[in-house]
Amino acid sequence: MDWTEMSAAALGRGIGAGEIDPVTLAEHFLARIEAHEMTPHIYARLTPDRALAEAKAARDRAKSGRRLSPLDGVPVSWKDLFDTAGVATEAGSKLLEGRVPDRDAKVLRTATAAGLVCLGKTHMSELAFSGLGLNPVTASTPCVNDHDAVSGGSSSGAAGSVAFGLCAAAVGSDTGGSVRIPAGWNDLVGLKTTAGRLSLEGVVPLCEKFDTVGPLCRTVEDAALMLAALEGRTAPDLRGAGSLAGRRLAVLKTIVEDDLRDAPRAAYDSALDRLRAAGAELVPVEAPEIEGPMADAGVLFTTEAWAIWGEEIEKRGEVMFKPIRERFAGGAVFGGAAYIRAWRRMEAARAQWAARMAGFDAVLAPTAPNLPPKVDKLMEQGEYYVTENLLTLRNTRVGNLMGLCAVTLPTGVPSCGIMLMGAANAEDRLLRLAVAAEAALS
Repeated sequence: MDWTEMSAAALGRGIGAGEIDPVTLAEHFLARIEAHEMTPHIYARLTPDRALAEAKAARDRAKSGRRLSPLDGVPVSWKDLFDTAGVATEAGSKLLEGRVPDRDAKVLRTATAAGLVCLGKTHMSELAFSGLGLNPVTASTPCVNDHDAVSGGSSSGAAGSVAFGLCAAAVGSDTGGSVRIPAGWNDLVGLKTTAGRLSLEGVVPLCEKFDTVGPLCRTVEDAALMLAALEGRTAPDLRGAGSLAGRRLAVLKTIVEDDLRDAPRAAYDSALDRLRAAGAELVPVEAPEIEGPMADAGVLFTTEAWAIWGEEIEKRGEVMFKPIRERFAGGAVFGGAAYIRAWRRMEAARAQWAARMAGFDAVLAPTAPNLPPKVDKLMEQGEYYVTENLLTLRNTRVGNLMGLCAVTLPTGVPSCGIMLMGAANAEDRLLRLAVAAEAALS
């Protein structure tokens, strides 16, 4: 079989059965990366010495029956905002050019302790502050379905590394949709974890109250195994989770279905039909409580982002991509009172949402209301960049504002995903549901 088409879980099983040598596997991916025409647009830098050393250790463990996890020996990529000891971590920005941490991020240390093999660091939107993945400062990763279009951001290279077969799985981050958008646009599974579940130690911040770590993968099983590796625990048991019969799913109507482009709407409607045919009860639900926090999103996100990065941007902002710099600067106009009022309104809305959705197994929405925009148009038309970026992140932002976990699944229509949102810290339950939904959609 072609290893680049196999899931991370399948590769792990092959290693465990003695059918795949982890060193040969790492060498295979490194050689493919070296030869692939898209590599400069996907990987910011490689870590071949580390990868081969980790693969050799995984091979020794496999031979002696001491594997550390189901993914021990499986090669993955890391978004370039996770600190890597002795290797530059620049978060896609000239502001951090030459920044070399002396210690791995905590989630990277944990994943390494589970045997994952680090292939390298992937490109991203500058300082993670865009859902499009356009980054003329470093590199823009193309969408696997349209090489003239962006891949989605901010975990753009993470998605590209999996979609183009340059790793088995990837680790990204999601503050307003930065795992789910690139996963959705590249026909992958993307898991947004609950804020605070996975450590942000050694992760370059954007908005620490919203920043989350999550995997981009080929399958739900991979996402479950990656989550377990990132937090150092046993993966949730997905066996027997293949039926949607009796599941109640809320079909969110407020905001997320507004202005859907034709292809995402058709894909979403078709996906709903398949979930219904598989036995799920789909209930349309209005949730007007999200309207306030959605309107306050500019205050909530940009105020914190400016507080973290404003001083550095004021000193050297000329090295940044102008639309990113201007988005950060938007946070400078809000005072502390406006920020606190917005947080209070959001916390009240979260309580209303939790009460409204308590009787449902998950809440459904289109992952993105649009398709990946063309790079040329984004570069040429400044206002188009702004409006398309805000539209791109609109639906995914619901999960961040309501403090949820969420997963995006491919619908079978290129670059059109469907999102399932679950309660805070209910990732295991959500993943079991997602396995059943994945089967119904495939």
